[in-house]
Amino acid sequence: MGETKKELMLIPKSEKYIQYMIETIMKLPRTEKYSIGNEYKKSMYKMLENILILSKILDTERLNYINKIDAQLNAQRILLRIMYKNKWIDQKKFNYIIEMIYELGKIIGGLLKYYGKNNKKSV
Repeated sequence: MGETKKELMLIPKSEKYIQYMIETIMKLPRTEKYSIGNEYKKSMYKMLENILILSKILDTERLNYINKIDAQLNAQRILLRIMYKNKWIDQKKFNYIIEMIYELGKIIGGLLKYYGKNNKKSV
């Protein structure tokens, strides 16, 4: 699979993930909806922005954005675990969301490997 195709796959997968998470966040207890929920949403929107930038920049700059996306996904994993441990979401939702994050992470990991390897050659 071409790396450009992987990058383009990120957009609809991210969109589906974000939509599901917004619906989930809206069901959190009121105090958490406006604290952890806002942090989670900010992280997702920043991640989406970086994904959209990724498809518009030169190969040499992509590694930086891929690393930012990866860091944002890791932060979201942590926030999700906090939500689960505090019983703000159930196990079924947790497993479904973690699976979505895992799919995004696999694509990001492939891009990191590809651009990391190709970046070393050009240095």
